[in-house]
Amino acid sequence: MSPRRLIALATCASALAAPVSACAYSEGSPEQVAWVRRAAGNFVAAELSGNGAGACAVLDASLRRTERGSTCARRWDAKLARLLRSSAARARLREQRRAIGSAEVAVRGDTAWIHLRLPLMGGQSRFRWTENCWMLQS
Repeated sequence: MSPRRLIALATCASALAAPVSACAYSEGSPEQVAWVRRAAGNFVAAELSGNGAGACAVLDASLRRTERGSTCARRWDAKLARLLRSSAARARLREQRRAIGSAEVAVRGDTAWIHLRLPLMGGQSRFRWTENCWMLQS
């Protein structure tokens, strides 16, 4: 375990009265961590607003392709229309939005993860550096 990680863990252990989010440890440069959080935030904001094109703008190219004549935006618009009918789904998205700012982020090379209790897209909340930005993978 790196000395930086040990220091972060020791700080968290000594601050038992602090909220859990205060002890989130992120790996990567501050700019990388902020960029991953911004990409995650943009994705959840698009979901909450029912904006399929906005959600697709954060997805990796392999997830944006047209399938059976249906564009990514059209598929996500339909998916989000169904999803947002549920108050539980809307509450889950709002919880994700709140958690993103303090979530642990790990950046290793061209891959990054944001650790959320409720993962993005029901997956691993994994991003890949491609197209000169962080794009969400499945």
